[in-house]
Amino acid sequence: MPDKQSINIFWFRRDLRLHDNAGFYRALKSGKPVLPLFIFDKVILDKLEDKDDARVTFIYQSLVKMDQELKKQGSSILIKNTSPIETYTEILNEYTVDTVFTNHDYEPYAKQRDTEIAQFLTDKGSKFCTFKDQVIFDRKEIVKADGSPYTIYTPYARKWKEKLNDFYLKAYPVEKYFKNLFKINLNFPSIRSIGFEISSLPIPDQEYKSVIADYAKTRDFPALEGTSRISHHLRFGTVSIRELATAANQSAEKTWLNELIWRDFYAMILWHFPQTMDHSYKTDFDKIEWRKNDADFQAWCEGKTGYPLVDAGMRQLNTIGWMHNRLRMVTASFLSKDLLIDWRLGEHYFSRKLLDYDMSSNVGGWQWATGTGTDAAPFFRIFSPDAQTKKFDPKLEYIKKWVPEYGDFTKYPKPIVDHKEARERCLAAFKKALNS
Repeated sequence: MPDKQSINIFWFRRDLRLHDNAGFYRALKSGKPVLPLFIFDKVILDKLEDKDDARVTFIYQSLVKMDQELKKQGSSILIKNTSPIETYTEILNEYTVDTVFTNHDYEPYAKQRDTEIAQFLTDKGSKFCTFKDQVIFDRKEIVKADGSPYTIYTPYARKWKEKLNDFYLKAYPVEKYFKNLFKINLNFPSIRSIGFEISSLPIPDQEYKSVIADYAKTRDFPALEGTSRISHHLRFGTVSIRELATAANQSAEKTWLNELIWRDFYAMILWHFPQTMDHSYKTDFDKIEWRKNDADFQAWCEGKTGYPLVDAGMRQLNTIGWMHNRLRMVTASFLSKDLLIDWRLGEHYFSRKLLDYDMSSNVGGWQWATGTGTDAAPFFRIFSPDAQTKKFDPKLEYIKKWVPEYGDFTKYPKPIVDHKEARERCLAAFKKALNS
């Protein structure tokens, strides 16, 4: 029986690009042929409720493009549809793997998975190496003088900007080492073979440079095309964070850069405080007596609350898998404060519907709006949907696009709650939790 070929592997996860990829670059420079790998992890996919999930479609289509580029180099990407442990068991039966290279992931499941895989590979005589790629600064690169993590954004952002220099923005010249790809021609599976269908949701192309200069002026008005709509590309790594941060840093207007810093901040909050994925950072707020009202929750999900700005946001989410950030705050505040329904239910609904769903940013955003998280808005700050409408959609352009029946009292529902009364109920519930 011939000896198994000795190779290295690069495991793609949240970095679905061949260019400027930290771990892929280091794998290709390692000296052994590199086999690209992607795992449609059944541990994750089996939990998805919709078999036409737009995220799976986006991942699949991104991998198809990558495989086409790899084939030009005489290589292919190996696609597996099982658990990571089963995947590496199968691979080690066929190859001698010196090192598995990949990039850091900061979510609780990912950390547990990577710990298990590292131990499994070590036991088999292989190595497991991970690298920073999806953020500019990670783990303990931006911390206080005593080494503890920042939990307030402003000082974190100040230190982030002080530390930033060209070294952290430099692109990795991956293409120089394509010659080290493992030469193999693999058939690409159909999406149905992994148990999914192509989603009908439109997936916008990446475009961000045109909005950076005016971002501060336009980003809060949902009727305008004033945001980059690049968040899903950033979530799945089809675009490099270093490329985006470079463009943002070169702009005289730094608001867009600040949003990238928020992303790093929330990623590190989740890294340091993994319990916040389903518990309030401010633990007293886990004592809140949330209302359990299925009818109100369903009205919120469907965009039928009788508050047109809230309903417009939810219908945008349900229709295109994306919601304007101003509306993410408004709808989250409405559910957790006006309806006094547990923020975790809303966070889960967003996790099901958002094409750009990123646990750290989504949990961070929900806890910010609810008032239960790190550096959150005060719990007594409760968005008024009417005031938000007057300020950010004064001509009702956004509302009329997504709630066309608005103004027709025979078709549009009456408000399911009185905002003033709901505000008082919310304040009482939050104060009770703090004083208990």
